[in-house]
Amino acid sequence: MLKYAKFFWGQGMMDQLKEIFSRHSGQQSDLIPILQDIQAVLGYIPAEAMEETARFLNVPESAVYGVATFYAQFYLTRQGRHRVRVCRGTACHVRGSKRIMEAVRKKLGIKPGQTTQDYRFTLERVDCFGSCALGPVVVIDGKLYGRMTPQKACRLLERLQ
Repeated sequence: MLKYAKFFWGQGMMDQLKEIFSRHSGQQSDLIPILQDIQAVLGYIPAEAMEETARFLNVPESAVYGVATFYAQFYLTRQGRHRVRVCRGTACHVRGSKRIMEAVRKKLGIKPGQTTQDYRFTLERVDCFGSCALGPVVVIDGKLYGRMTPQKACRLLERLQ
């Protein structure tokens, strides 16, 4: 097992995967917890990790890929150190979240769903945070900022650079 991972990752990553697998029984029901553990360690789920997970669980790689792409909680590409999420739900939209998204997009030079080349920021569009009374809302690294404006959002990003 893990014979192919060495080429892509090196010994450190292989050791991390072995450690993750050692906490699981190898049953197919372990798939989601294993993917969660991989993402907790690496920040995303690379293709090599999905291949090794399939080998460990003795399931087709397509089954692992199917689960990883079905759930929004999983990322298949490296994410930025800071995750910037702009709410585009109805209440936030009515209060100007489109302008906020545009300002953040220009500031970072990326579109929603992308990560800056230096891996500092990932920009996401979210349908609703359920904080409509505080709209428009931006969430950065899990912290919610309400009554946002394009200017306030850009100032928040500047503090992180």
